[in-house]
Amino acid sequence: MEKKPGKMKASVIIPVRNGESTIQGCLKALLSQNPGQDFEIMVVDDGSTDRTAEIVKKFRKVKLIRQKPLGPAAARNVGAEKAKGGIIVFTDADCEPEKNWLEEMLAPFSDPKVAGVQGAYKTKQRELMARFSQVEIEERYKKMLSSETIDWIGSYSAAYRRAVFLGLNGFDKAFKKASGEDPDLSYSIQEKGHKIVFNRKAIVFHRHPVSLASYLGKKFQHAFWRVLLYKRHSSKAVSDSYTPQLLKAQIGFLGLFFLFSILSLWSETMLFFAYAAWVLLFFCMFPFVFFALERDFLVGLASIGILLLRDIAFLAGLLKGGIALIFGVWRD
Repeated sequence: MEKKPGKMKASVIIPVRNGESTIQGCLKALLSQNPGQDFEIMVVDDGSTDRTAEIVKKFRKVKLIRQKPLGPAAARNVGAEKAKGGIIVFTDADCEPEKNWLEEMLAPFSDPKVAGVQGAYKTKQRELMARFSQVEIEERYKKMLSSETIDWIGSYSAAYRRAVFLGLNGFDKAFKKASGEDPDLSYSIQEKGHKIVFNRKAIVFHRHPVSLASYLGKKFQHAFWRVLLYKRHSSKAVSDSYTPQLLKAQIGFLGLFFLFSILSLWSETMLFFAYAAWVLLFFCMFPFVFFALERDFLVGLASIGILLLRDIAFLAGLLKGGIALIFGVWRD
């Protein structure tokens, strides 16, 4: 890969597949950024079969790159290789950045030690599941704000020094879906001794899942790919700057509940341990419930049931990922 940055300060890269319903709003928001920003906009169309490319072509200031469907990791890498900016900035086609988003994403790079920046997202949606997702991410942000540096960057609002990004060969294309390539890269950046920071002022408005089924599907997918992520970065399975420890505890107690429940078929003693795991599972949920009640009362009321279903989906995804790993679906 060519590793010399161009003269331009920044390149904003948006990977997209079949994003005709959202890409226009994303591009309009990017073209409305505060004046004085030296940047280019690149859309990498990852094999869309809808009107995405046709819509993008209407924006004369936007560069369109088309490729066969290879996944978002590959699409972002192609954009980074062709970028002219010394800083590469990523967002998604279903995000609409605030006017000062790019300015805030670039500001931390005034520190030469900073190699990566994580922005934040909000939502304008009013559906219950979308509001739940927003409260959930706000809990993650609270954890990230407690540390001067972080080790996790989500690509919906992400920026990297291009030389560092290309030096690590960008996102790993083994992650076929958007479910782990971004923390995999940010873990590697942090492990190389580079500094990553969180700037909560760099905001994009995001469209969260609006149905319970789509939300649980996302959690299942994230957990499935998390197995590969933790295989590569085993220490991060214990702790990182993004994942709440109580979430891991919930998954653990849920797994123990199912295990002891099965074992109770042969030993009634195991039934006691199953009940204990069930109680501890719900005990670990309460901090989030209280957190949610303070921010959105209705979300707080619904959160126990949603959290339980989320944990089941996450556990199922981890089990499927573990099976895939055992049978060699993933080969590094």
